[in-house]
Amino acid sequence: MVRPWRHIQRRKSRQIYVGDVAVGGDAPITVQSMTNTDTKDVAATVAQIRALEEAGADIVRVSCPDEGSSLALKEITAQVSVPIVADIHFHYKRGIEAAENGAACLRINPGNIGSDERVKEVIKAAKDNNCSIRIGVNAGSLERDLLEKYGEPCPEAMVESAQRHIAILEDNDFFNFKISCKASDVFLSVAAYMQLAEVCDYPLHVGITEAGGLTSGTVKSAIGMGNLLWAGIGDTIRVSLSADPVEEIKVGFEILKSLGLRHRGVNVISCPSCARQQFNVIETVSEIEKRLSHISTPLTVSIIGCVVNGPGEALMTDIGLTGGGKGTHQIYIGGKTAHRLNEGDKSIIDHIVEMVEEKAAEIESQNVA
Repeated sequence: MVRPWRHIQRRKSRQIYVGDVAVGGDAPITVQSMTNTDTKDVAATVAQIRALEEAGADIVRVSCPDEGSSLALKEITAQVSVPIVADIHFHYKRGIEAAENGAACLRINPGNIGSDERVKEVIKAAKDNNCSIRIGVNAGSLERDLLEKYGEPCPEAMVESAQRHIAILEDNDFFNFKISCKASDVFLSVAAYMQLAEVCDYPLHVGITEAGGLTSGTVKSAIGMGNLLWAGIGDTIRVSLSADPVEEIKVGFEILKSLGLRHRGVNVISCPSCARQQFNVIETVSEIEKRLSHISTPLTVSIIGCVVNGPGEALMTDIGLTGGGKGTHQIYIGGKTAHRLNEGDKSIIDHIVEMVEEKAAEIESQNVA
């Protein structure tokens, strides 16, 4: 069924590649995170990247603050599948080393890595090694003259900074890049990205930088990034949390799922619970989400504690559970009543988990065929 009120018209951007992952154009919006290990500790960094891959990360960024880190990329990239972005600040040689040692993309600001000749050397290394670039503008590190001109970080200053960096790359005949324009302030970030989206067609890496801890950072990111994505702005996203990087991937996919922009894993629709509940909804949902976290197949599951909204929600989900009286609950499959579940025969959690795993396996086998 076509529902025009649910359709998001994405901004038309040119397409680039980070390794073999397309960013921009009609490519799916990618989700990325960043390691927080010492990059020189290859084993620890590889382990964290693999955990991010398992969670669904499309792209992973690692920091290269010194020569040892940029040289370690050769060992790291050989052991992982996801394309790696090297985070470079100030030292142009780190950018060259990263490009030569397996980085699929360099995160730099062309204006802060030295003279024009040094910038040209980094761009040449990127070209020679089929490496894309991300221009990373941040409200916390704007050029001094722009701060003097505008008096404070503002959308206009951030966009002007981005345009300066764009000009540097374009003047060197380099167009394989994307741009971010981040701030920790939601209003500032959203306004800057909206202005930037109007003045260029390069793919945009969207995020609210330094958003905070797991709860506060998730809320700020959902509000800021959600507004931009709803407006069609954003080709790749990174949720910045002071938490396990895997949580960034989970939150990123949840934001995209909520807007119908990307579907991965089980989407659980559940009630907040009240005195009408016929089973412990909160504990049930918590355990089901944990036990189904390994499922990557897109599926929707409704867990509703009573018959007020349960049947209606079940009509729109792949598998549904509505709480009934005397420990007997109704199970729905594909929006239709399927069978009843008596808690005395089998636990709710075990039953739902088994059904979802069977459905996911069925879908995957059909896709392979």
